Amino acid sequence: MRSSIFDACKRIPPSGARRHAGVAAWLLAALALGFVPPARADEASCGAVTNAYGPFDYRTATKQQLQLVEHAHFTPGVERLTKGESTAYVGGDLDYTLRAFPNHHRALMSMSKLSLRDNKPTPTGARFSIECYFDRAFRFQPDDAMPRLIAGLYLSKQGRRAEALENLDLAAQLSDGNANLHYNMGLAYFELKEIDKAVVHAKKAYDAGFPLPGLRNKLHQAGAWND
Repeated sequence: MRSSIFDACKRIPPSGARRHAGVAAWLLAALALGFVPPARADEASCGAVTNAYGPFDYRTATKQQLQLVEHAHFTPGVERLTKGESTAYVGGDLDYTLRAFPNHHRALMSMSKLSLRDNKPTPTGARFSIECYFDRAFRFQPDDAMPRLIAGLYLSKQGRRAEALENLDLAAQLSDGNANLHYNMGLAYFELKEIDKAVVHAKKAYDAGFPLPGLRNKLHQAGAWND
């Protein structure tokens, strides 16, 4: 079974992500403010996190708030990067979604994939660079681990290992018992060949009942997993 961080994140339902927000007291939120992407993204270059609609925290937004934006802008075609919906370009619809929900996990993942696919720091139709979208998510909800995880994977695929690990380690500090998050953390660390850390998060994911075997299979093949 193919199992990558990009694919696994699609399986995290928005309702579960929103419920997850209230599970733990985020003790290390201040640490999440410490990383500034190499492009020196900040409010001056990436804009204040304000919007005519919202902005809303993706994890706690109501179904109505999400549907109003997603129905028009974050359709399956937009998420799959196959066609724009309400704008001429996929990047424009993702931009609208990320201005209304700066930490929208799936839209942030799609924008990251679009930037990588097209080899453009600022995808066509987007008003910010991908690192600005990360920065905006970090500033908006510094206690949300998932944008750190997505940024870590993006930086990894850019060959920026040290920065990728910095973001993943921050995500790990912000994580709690959420099985989906730990599974994705394990995949991300595995891709960076941080096998010991991958095992730690795999055990947390499977102890919490995560059903997909992909990460366990990878660790088996690497000789790092004993049932």
